[in-house]
Amino acid sequence: MEEKKKKVNIFTSAKSTWCPACPNFHILAGVKKFIEDEINLGKSKDDFAIVAGIGCHGKIYDYLDLNGLNSLHGRVPPVCLGLKMANPNLNVLGFSGDGDAYAEGMEHTVHAARYNSNWKYVVHNNQVFSLTIGQPTPTTELGFKEKTTPFGVKLQPMNPIKLMLAAGASFVARVYADVKQIDWVLKEAMKHRGFTFIEVLQPCIIFHAQALKYKERLYSLEESGHDKTSYEQAMKKAEEFDYNNANKIPVGVFYQVERPIFEDGFPQLKKLGKLGWKGIKR
Repeated sequence: MEEKKKKVNIFTSAKSTWCPACPNFHILAGVKKFIEDEINLGKSKDDFAIVAGIGCHGKIYDYLDLNGLNSLHGRVPPVCLGLKMANPNLNVLGFSGDGDAYAEGMEHTVHAARYNSNWKYVVHNNQVFSLTIGQPTPTTELGFKEKTTPFGVKLQPMNPIKLMLAAGASFVARVYADVKQIDWVLKEAMKHRGFTFIEVLQPCIIFHAQALKYKERLYSLEESGHDKTSYEQAMKKAEEFDYNNANKIPVGVFYQVERPIFEDGFPQLKKLGKLGWKGIKR
């Protein structure tokens, strides 16, 4: 007889202020399903902590009834690292937007990959500063026009997947803002010991609606036979989509490799990780 799932509610009573039909709702639902499934496997809400930055994505912190904090703009990675240093037993999830992670927080994002601390970083990428009504970010495509760029964006967009690969991230993935894809990639990330980077293509339906067409161009890396242990293959796949072209867009795990995590360099953290807080004398 199949065991009944626990009734778990990780939503708060906060009223949503996202635009109706915003893809952020799909990300929220995917995260909720992932955490509820983990709780049904034996974890508790207190085993998780979340950190969010500033931007539309940051409202996810208001809607999830989990421990954590809303950080300063671009400062999600150092806060997540601090949580892991304070309690390496926590499952820490960090959430940023493309402006939060690649503009104000670029240096922290790069060093998070280099440090390889054991936490998960989810970047909602809609290619605009939506909260401040549509200015371009470091991932906005060439030619994009809005109030501050009436002649079109002149700067080449950065490629977050290539950046994270080059910076040394041990798990690099991309998905679309789809409940099943979010749930799946977080479950894959949960199996990984080390820094996990997940880019979520999350079109803004108000200021960057043209990106809604991305969904028609997706293909699965797993189904295509991609070798996620190959750095060279991962880099090659990362170059297939650079926000300017109309190519097919690979989604899934680009790269995964095991290497020592940041916490392993501190004997006191190893002890804490084995014993938990209750096993440490104060």
